[in-house]
Amino acid sequence: MTALPRRTARAGVKSVAALGALAAVALSGCARDNEIDISTGVGITSSRSLCPSVGVPNHTGDITLFDPPGSRDAAAIDVVASITNVRTTCNDVGERLYAGSSFDVVATRRDAGPARDVTLPYYSAVVQGGTAVVAKDDNQVTLRFEAGQTRATASATAGAYVDRVAATLPEDIRERITRRRRAGEQDAAIDPMSEPEVRAAVTRASFELLIGFQLTAEQLQYNVTR
Repeated sequence: MTALPRRTARAGVKSVAALGALAAVALSGCARDNEIDISTGVGITSSRSLCPSVGVPNHTGDITLFDPPGSRDAAAIDVVASITNVRTTCNDVGERLYAGSSFDVVATRRDAGPARDVTLPYYSAVVQGGTAVVAKDDNQVTLRFEAGQTRATASATAGAYVDRVAATLPEDIRERITRRRRAGEQDAAIDPMSEPEVRAAVTRASFELLIGFQLTAEQLQYNVTR
């Protein structure tokens, strides 16, 4: 596994640590009864759910196969696939929270030839605090190109458990975030997230489920630079 740049970054990264460094995602979470909703403060509005957020890091939602494999010419592009239509669920009952995700993989091939199966590797990783990868699974999804067709679609799933205790903010931090602030008070317009201790606690209790294609270093570099 090879480490490359970051931010919602994709993973053909082969070191789990690299995956964490590359992660920071546009995420949709499942917020429900257990979220903190701050709407009473002056100038402060935010919410936080216990459920892990789910997203696809930058540069790992697409994969390109070449034929011949060593070429990077446009004419050599054999198959292009993308992760799309990511759907999430969350079960926050019990001591372990479960975030599940299903998604589609849509692919096109260059030649409308005979029927063909293409198997692509993908990963799912649990990231804590934006950088620490605490679990990672490798999976595969197989697409079936029917004879004469250049387009194929398949569905895949991923999921992760997170300990409720680890995802729960300490009571003193919760109080500092949710305390009612009234106009005229000295700290009325101060965002509690500007306090380093509060920000660090929220970061530690934040989990993400990241999904992407398991890319080689060359495939990741291609996605970054194309």
